[in-house]
Amino acid sequence: MDELTAYATALGVSAAAGLNAWIPLLTIGLLSRFTGVIELTGDWDLLEQTWLLALLAAIGVADFVGDKVPAIDHVLHAAGTVTAPIAGTVAALAATGGEASPVVVAVLAIFTAEFAHGTRAALRPISTVGTAGTATPAVSAAEDTGSAALSVVALAAPIIAALAVLAAMVAAAFGGRALWRRRSARRARSTRGPA
Repeated sequence: MDELTAYATALGVSAAAGLNAWIPLLTIGLLSRFTGVIELTGDWDLLEQTWLLALLAAIGVADFVGDKVPAIDHVLHAAGTVTAPIAGTVAALAATGGEASPVVVAVLAIFTAEFAHGTRAALRPISTVGTAGTATPAVSAAEDTGSAALSVVALAAPIIAALAVLAAMVAAAFGGRALWRRRSARRARSTRGPA
């Protein structure tokens, strides 16, 4: 793995952690243990130990179920503000295995995981309110599926994963800016009152 590929891998797995903190860690551990897609080196091989895989799976299942329930999902998203960047950083450092600067990988992972998680957490209430919570399970399942797919692609085809993440981040930034402008214009009209 060259340095560019390592950074691309870090970007992909940390974005996946922003969608679901546990899936990239579990994916990395399972793929390292049972396939040749990734080989964990040094202390990172802890991720492929049976007891840790079982623990990650148990936490992942609890998160998977809880995130499908309106109100509980918002509590989990609040906790995710901390868990997503931590999991994203661990996943990125493990997946890159020292092939790139650990400091740069960590900073990239923290920012990317937090950005992905923040976007997810900002959009979920819109879905919850707009559908009275009925879309919460489907939206959560889509996030979980996206996290799993992105985790695998980040390890198997890192450049493709990185390009997809960057495109999604640009779209989210422009979408958020447009939404902010519309809300500001609406507030300005309501404070002026009828003409």
